[in-house]
Amino acid sequence: MTQLSLATVLAEAARKYPAQPAVIDSLTGERITYADLWSQTLAYAAGLRALGVGAGDTVAIQIPNLADFPRVYYAVLSVGATIVPMHLLLTPAENAYVLEDSGASLLVAHSSQLANATEAAGRTGTKVVSVGPAVPGIERLEDASAAVPPLRTYESREAEDVAVVFYTSGTTGKPKGALLTHLNLVMNTMVNVFDIHDLRPGDVVLGCLPLFHTFGQTVGMNGTFRLGGTLVLMARFAGDAAIDLMVKENVTIFHGVPTMYIGLLEAAPKADRLPELRLCVSGGASLPVAVLEKFDQVFQAKIFEGYGLSETSPTATTNQPAFGTRPGTVGHPIWGVEVEIARPEIDDRIELMDAGELGEIVIRGHNVFAGYLNNEEATEQAVVDGWFRSGDLGTKDEAGFITIIDRKKDLVIRGGFNVYPREVEEALARHPSVVQVAVIGVPDAVHGEEICAVVVPDPGGVTAEDLIEWSKEKLGRHKYPRQIRFVESLPLGPSMKVLKRELRKTYSAPASPE
Repeated sequence: MTQLSLATVLAEAARKYPAQPAVIDSLTGERITYADLWSQTLAYAAGLRALGVGAGDTVAIQIPNLADFPRVYYAVLSVGATIVPMHLLLTPAENAYVLEDSGASLLVAHSSQLANATEAAGRTGTKVVSVGPAVPGIERLEDASAAVPPLRTYESREAEDVAVVFYTSGTTGKPKGALLTHLNLVMNTMVNVFDIHDLRPGDVVLGCLPLFHTFGQTVGMNGTFRLGGTLVLMARFAGDAAIDLMVKENVTIFHGVPTMYIGLLEAAPKADRLPELRLCVSGGASLPVAVLEKFDQVFQAKIFEGYGLSETSPTATTNQPAFGTRPGTVGHPIWGVEVEIARPEIDDRIELMDAGELGEIVIRGHNVFAGYLNNEEATEQAVVDGWFRSGDLGTKDEAGFITIIDRKKDLVIRGGFNVYPREVEEALARHPSVVQVAVIGVPDAVHGEEICAVVVPDPGGVTAEDLIEWSKEKLGRHKYPRQIRFVESLPLGPSMKVLKRELRKTYSAPASPE
């Protein structure tokens, strides 16, 4: 079996660029070289081992975009364990499900996240240790690390061993753990760095995408470290603060979701100076062509739009100079990956379609995940004849450009985060005054899509504010509906299914941002 560890990305960068700044933490002011980041990582890894973590174990991490994220991330990999990144916007109940399903034996949480983390872990009996400022009564990873000598190097793993489990909600409402191997993530990192764009070791990358998310983790953090660049971490994105930080640190590369590009454009007129960006990459949701064009005019920087999913490590396609670029498309497949269009109505096999025909986007290659944890049925539905079925509808033209048209399922992407209507519907349906509910995505100028709940209320009456507050208590901050529409009945088809396409037609006018 071939030996490979994702920890190699940082280990080799420390060997090749020891004095180069690896991370600038804009919140704490830390400026850490590759040599120091790697030595800190090996110290944390020894601390994890002292806490009983070893090869094959699973460790959940709940850390914002701070220097502790890469330290803990690569420490978990170095001790030979698997990482489960915890979404910072989920409720304790939602996080408890992830802890239980993944079988995590330990949760490493930054002290700023401990209230959520300890409540979630308390429901599952998972041990919690903290990083960051000390909190009374909580064991610190730093203290465990200080008591033992650091590891000499990282534990070796098999290439097909699972490195990271990304939880992605399913249409049933139960999140699914997508298993990403060391080979998946190393290859996606390598191809992003060496085969797509003109990247250079001296590049400075703004790390404002959440590191718990696959885009920020693979394209942002792992890609920057493989390159030997500098990652400037930003814990909370705001357009004006991002511009100031990029100017201050001479940022050359920006990765973001469309919401962030809109935020930068809104902040630009008030800025004294704009950053001199050499490369911008957009993903996570469809980027309006008008935003792309305006950004190019204002920032004098071209945005390359791409496409991917947690299950594809994530990058599957992107606009890339070698093939030319085309606004409104997600470009061409990346090196070593095939992307085609298949007949969406056929479930048990893949039947490829001709250029220009609308169908389901299917993907195969080194980036396709190893399946869903504890869910063989979902894996068999997702991977057919060696192809991953994305659930997204699109076209591929004669020149090979992929265009996303719609979603086969009713996924809503709000600000780059996936929201599944069924999960929101389940929460709202528990309200005593809700008779029936359908959740859809509607266009939104800031977030790309906003979550809209169309509700048939009980005659006793309920207000939109009541339902929004109810949802806030039960769902992550990115999931609860900001819009509530009351109706006497929902449109139904012949099989008595709610016709969501009719609801989208009715409520598709963009609403003002909250």
